[in-house]
Amino acid sequence: MENTDLTGPGGNLHGSPRVRVNTRTNQEMDPTDVLDFPQLISRCRLGDDLAWETLVRRLQGRIYSLSYHYLRNREEAHDCAQDIFIRVYRKLHTLDESRPFFPWLLRLARNCCVDRLRRLEVRSRHLAHDDEDLTEVAARTPTPEESYVQATRDHTVHQALGQLSQVNREMILLKEIQGLKMEEIADLLAVPIGTVKSRSNRARIELGKALYALQAAQGVPG
Repeated sequence: MENTDLTGPGGNLHGSPRVRVNTRTNQEMDPTDVLDFPQLISRCRLGDDLAWETLVRRLQGRIYSLSYHYLRNREEAHDCAQDIFIRVYRKLHTLDESRPFFPWLLRLARNCCVDRLRRLEVRSRHLAHDDEDLTEVAARTPTPEESYVQATRDHTVHQALGQLSQVNREMILLKEIQGLKMEEIADLLAVPIGTVKSRSNRARIELGKALYALQAAQGVPG
């Protein structure tokens, strides 16, 4: 794993974090690795650097994936992910520990992505396509034929997502990829749950049509 270095002035929750995330062996395991998210967050709010490093290590893949799906550009997604972690670090003291952490995190991350999109004046029809595979490595090593089919399908899904409207792509991202519940999405977007359900249905239909057209054109197995 590459080092993740978030640098900035200060080493407390009112400054910016400085974190290096390195691959460790079992003999070098950090005791914070066994903590759950509420415990990690509590330790982070007390200024525990090791807890913060562990939190970043656990979340960096998910945050990068979220950023990439909004921005559709590797460089921008990487920069945005770092910005998100800095915001998280600075705002942890505002988190109500009686409420779930992930909806709070995703709201903050989404706002950061949207801010960057606005600054860059990026519109959905101009979003870049990227062949990067964001899927996790399977436990069983696939055959070359399986690898080819899966890679083609992944690329097709990325292409299809890139063709969706901004609203529909966001719905697929939040519900199908990030796994949020309807109620959590409604709270995140500040819209009625009925609106979320109708948007979700429209997004799935639009994605299905885009996938069907691309698979038919490319001869990809359904």
